[in-house]
Amino acid sequence: MTDYRVQPGDAQEDQVTAAIESYTSKVPSSIYLGAAIASIAASVTFKIAKRDHAALFVGQWVAPFLILGLYNKIVKQHGSDATTVNPTLASQHE
Repeated sequence: MTDYRVQPGDAQEDQVTAAIESYTSKVPSSIYLGAAIASIAASVTFKIAKRDHAALFVGQWVAPFLILGLYNKIVKQHGSDATTVNPTLASQHE
């Protein structure tokens, strides 16, 4: 059976992705969590005000904010590419 899994070093991110990640990784993860909580609060407020369409629209922002926060956290912990090895992390695994 053929193994289709991508191994570390098999694929590299392009420079556009690396540039975006260099800026977004500076954003604290709590910002994304705060944005998700604010979206929930805004959605509830719209629902109470009987603005159902606005409540649904804003309520759908919660998941993307949380996903962006997870992506941000992964980039901070593992970097853009598996080919880039952080010497500090490498010494911890020995």
